[in-house]
Amino acid sequence: MSAEKKSKERTSDGPWVKFWPDKLPQQVEYPKVPLYELLKKTAKKYPKKTAILYFDREITYKELNLASDKFATALVALGVIKGDKVAIFLPNIPQFVIVYYGAIKIGAVLTAISPLYKERELEYQLNDSEAETIIALDLLYPIVRKIWEKTKLKRAIITSQDEYLSKTPTLASTAAENETSVHFFQDLLTEHEANPHRVTINPRKDLAILQYTGGTTGTAKGAMLTHRNLVSNAVVFAKWIMGEEAEETFLTVLPLFHIYGMTTSMNVPVYLGGKMIMLPRFDPKTVLEGIQKHKVTVFCGVPTMYAMLVSNPELGKYNLKSIRVCISGASPLPPQIQKKFMEVTGGALVEGYGLTEASPVTHCNPPDKTMKTVKVGSIGLPLPNTDAKIFDIETGKTELKPGETGELAVKGPQIMEGYWKKPEETANVLQNGWLYTGDIGKMDEDRYFYITDRKKDLIKYKDYSVYPREIEDVLYEHPAVKLCAVIGKPDPIVGQIPKAFVVLKERTNATEAGIIEFVKEKVAPYKAIREVEFRKELPTSSVGKVLRRVLQEEERKTL
Repeated sequence: MSAEKKSKERTSDGPWVKFWPDKLPQQVEYPKVPLYELLKKTAKKYPKKTAILYFDREITYKELNLASDKFATALVALGVIKGDKVAIFLPNIPQFVIVYYGAIKIGAVLTAISPLYKERELEYQLNDSEAETIIALDLLYPIVRKIWEKTKLKRAIITSQDEYLSKTPTLASTAAENETSVHFFQDLLTEHEANPHRVTINPRKDLAILQYTGGTTGTAKGAMLTHRNLVSNAVVFAKWIMGEEAEETFLTVLPLFHIYGMTTSMNVPVYLGGKMIMLPRFDPKTVLEGIQKHKVTVFCGVPTMYAMLVSNPELGKYNLKSIRVCISGASPLPPQIQKKFMEVTGGALVEGYGLTEASPVTHCNPPDKTMKTVKVGSIGLPLPNTDAKIFDIETGKTELKPGETGELAVKGPQIMEGYWKKPEETANVLQNGWLYTGDIGKMDEDRYFYITDRKKDLIKYKDYSVYPREIEDVLYEHPAVKLCAVIGKPDPIVGQIPKAFVVLKERTNATEAGIIEFVKEKVAPYKAIREVEFRKELPTSSVGKVLRRVLQEEERKTL
């Protein structure tokens, strides 16, 4: 990209630079281009290199770029224009990558939706994002159909998991075949040429995705991420892990609808010209077989994944020595898991940190298998182009010294523009260029950072983030519930389980099993409450707000 404009940001002066990976500059230059240019450049430079291996199907970078061009052309033919919102309701399949890059080529704004979502959750995200187009798995289309009339949807594009399982794509089958507003993915690719409409993209200002998150307060909202946000984070992270161009093989098993998987396991390999070994879901045996067979070199995951791999009784049967670097995020990495995994692979497994509002990576330990520059229990150092500070919790204005505990704030080119249609909440977390994360932490004398407390009220169940407010809103739909509160109850296996405290209305009845089933039918499985405690009243503040922290303290005392 020698002819392309570059951009770089200053990093605050500090001693952390001396601990960075070898030969990594204090500021990493990244191309000032739309995100899709990463794919176009790689396809031009390495057209025959495998981009995706999905079971037995190989897709080259040339084929991937061509398919995304065709899909972009098809979207325009269907009436999609720059700025329109396009929803992706898919698991990890090749179509996700094709749709993703195809849509942003015409300036559409993507919103990725968890395939675990039920009607209520899907309806909320579609309406809040104002999506008019959705690309859905055929098995998930019935959910779309149920809430269609309650949204602004104008069209749906249907695909199936087996379309890329063989050399000859198969058409998705669905009961919606006769609906004029429903189209089939493979039909669109067949009918349209690879000649997408050219649009002008301002990487610094134009949005690429609305990535939904509970954020730092717990209510679902769309983080507005620009092309620049995503390009800068992909490039800097690729440099951090010392990725070698056209040589790395990535295990793409993190869900691509999540920003962690989207950046580290899709955009980063596309930038590097790496091979993605794509798996639709995490299965320990399949992962172990995949690492050995395809000689995976980079694997980004969460602690639960690494724990399940090292505890697998057949672990010793597999040769995992191809692993060069693994990154763990989403929740604290247990030291014993880290040590055991590094012993069996010989590669580096280090902990990092990020959040949706930061595209997502802001911190990481250096990928050093000697562990000389790795601090166990730390989230690591700020990445190049990224600044980080600890501010006092009370005012958020006083910068604290090493060793003092306060709120972590970050600054850099990967920080979002704000929350979609939520100016007040944006103003609360974005102040003077700093993103206030809501996480409580500290830094040591070497400027390694540590998280000492999670976001207020956030529940971490098997590395999934569960926000109490969302579950409470569901509980209040129950005809017998007068007052409720949801907290995370500590659990040695899954981290925390969602537990509900419920006050019933007078002259009504409800059982624990009935309440649990009521919520289960309306939310993704990981958000389901596991326990219900009925009470006559709940602790409240002077203004009537239920005090979750009091319930949390009471719960801890019973353990």
